[in-house]
Amino acid sequence: MLRTMITATNTMSQLQSQIDIIGNNLSNTGTHGYKAKDAKFQELLYQQFNNDKLDRVERDSPTGIRYGVGAALAQTQMNWKQGSLQSTDRDLDFAFQEPKQYFNVLMPDGVDGQQTAYTRQGAFYVSPMENGELMLVNGDGYPVASADGQVTTIPDGVTDFSVNETGILTATYPDGTTQQRELAVSVLQKPNAMEHLSATYIAMPDNLEELGLNAEDIMTDLLGADRGEIAMANRMLELSNVDTSKEMTDLMTAQRSYQFNARSITIADQMLGLINGIR
Repeated sequence: MLRTMITATNTMSQLQSQIDIIGNNLSNTGTHGYKAKDAKFQELLYQQFNNDKLDRVERDSPTGIRYGVGAALAQTQMNWKQGSLQSTDRDLDFAFQEPKQYFNVLMPDGVDGQQTAYTRQGAFYVSPMENGELMLVNGDGYPVASADGQVTTIPDGVTDFSVNETGILTATYPDGTTQQRELAVSVLQKPNAMEHLSATYIAMPDNLEELGLNAEDIMTDLLGADRGEIAMANRMLELSNVDTSKEMTDLMTAQRSYQFNARSITIADQMLGLINGIR
């Protein structure tokens, strides 16, 4: 009976993690550029009790009894499918039309350092600088990187913005002159190897040597002739790729599994009570 309770307890803790993941997906349904997470389970160690060797009865099922100790959350994978595009009619709203292409933003790292983070959330703004220029930033105030890895800046006095399919930002001024900047765009070859910073930000992991990978194996910057691979749309934002109906189905399945294991603990406790009550 104690083993039954341990098995159910092991599984319940993992089911709780799955419910948390589903809840996080549902809460980010309206977050632009958000990618849903999927929980994958695996069986824990089990003990095999084989039938008597003299038993020659033919069976379609495996011989013996397999006594497990529950299931565990094996890994959490990101769903990298393209989300639907939403038209916004706003000059500084950009969206990718291909999966695994990401904007580069410069986030603070420590006291004086900074790190490059990657996001598909393309709602950008301009922030005035002390030198009279404008800095391109995202909704959280982080600078958007240009193709040379620096902060994207343009002179003030812009009347409107536009971006073409290859990620070239064009700023137009009242006298008809223009300024162009190449936005940094990276394509992720192994997105599941990335470190997740928040709902919409990912970064290069620090333990590349332990993973047996190089930065080039995970991510490629689209520069020069490779910029022709960029597929960017202006005045649009990418919606979350969360499938609400799937998430609700998974939630009901997880809750029923949780209730089943909780009931197993109750029954085992009752049986132990009966055994201990025997005189």
